[in-house]
Amino acid sequence: MLRTWTIASAFAALAFAAPAMAQDDAAASGGNERVNQVIVYGDDPCPASSGDEITVCARKPEGERYRIPEPLRGIDSPTSEAWSNKVTAYETVGRFGTDSCSPVGAGGFTGCTQAMIQRAKAERANGTDVKFGELISKEREKRLSTIDATAAEEQASVEAEERAYEARKKAQDAAAQGTTKP
Repeated sequence: MLRTWTIASAFAALAFAAPAMAQDDAAASGGNERVNQVIVYGDDPCPASSGDEITVCARKPEGERYRIPEPLRGIDSPTSEAWSNKVTAYETVGRFGTDSCSPVGAGGFTGCTQAMIQRAKAERANGTDVKFGELISKEREKRLSTIDATAAEEQASVEAEERAYEARKKAQDAAAQGTTKP
């Protein structure tokens, strides 16, 4: 019974921590806008952005609509492994010691984190999946490029209204004093 409570409390702690981590990611992105990431297929229209929401659409061919996503299609068997990967595996045989990520030798464990980081970076760089980060930054740049033009137009219209107001005010003041200026 105690073990069940321990497991349940661990899951509850994770459930409450996940939204906080998501909020930290949103705050770190530098914007207070929401980002709606959508994958559209074929000629389907991309939903329009509204307010502070940025809608980013990744377009894929119509033939991909009901297929298993590409990253999940691969077969992880030794027969489908490239020869260059097999050769690289043989190059690391016998390597031990500090920064080697091997169970042999003093400090062999110290290179495992670096090897894991390098593999993750290579997977991310060579991934065929949609890169929403790049699409979001492009959409953000496009939105920011229109802000300056919109602000200039708004400023010009406000200044025109101020000039018209001041002219009406002068005319009313002159009429109230009984002297009209041509």
